[in-house]
Amino acid sequence: METVEKILNKIKEARKEYGYSHESMAHELGISQAAYTNLEKNESKLTVERFLTIAEILKKSPFSFFDDGENSVYNQTNQHNEHDAISRIDHQENTYNDSKEVLEKLLFSYESRIAELKEEIDFLRGQVKK
Repeated sequence: METVEKILNKIKEARKEYGYSHESMAHELGISQAAYTNLEKNESKLTVERFLTIAEILKKSPFSFFDDGENSVYNQTNQHNEHDAISRIDHQENTYNDSKEVLEKLLFSYESRIAELKEEIDFLRGQVKK
C-alpha cells in the first residue's frame, strides 16, 4: 500500500474513532461532503494545509498518520521540530489575524468616507439645481 493510501486509511480510522461522519468532517473543513469523501478515497488531492487541518480536527499529531507500526521511532528532535512548526504556524496565524483586523478597520474607514462624500455630492447637486 502506498504512503498516501496508508495516511488516508489512518485518517479514516481516526475519523471513525472520534465518531465523525463524512458530513461532519466536511463541515469542519468548509467543503462539501462529496469533496471530503473524494479526499478520503484518494480521488482528489490532499493538500498539506488540509492535512494539517484534519489532524487538528481529529486532535492528532500530523506525524501520527505516518506511523505504520513497524517504523514508529520518533525521537525528541522530531517532537521538537513539530513543536517549532506549530509555533511558527501559530505566529503566522496571529500575524494574519492582526493584519486582517487592521485592514478591516481601514476598509470601514474608507467606506465611511465614501458614504460622506456621496452625501456631500448629493447635497451639492441639489444646490446646483436650485
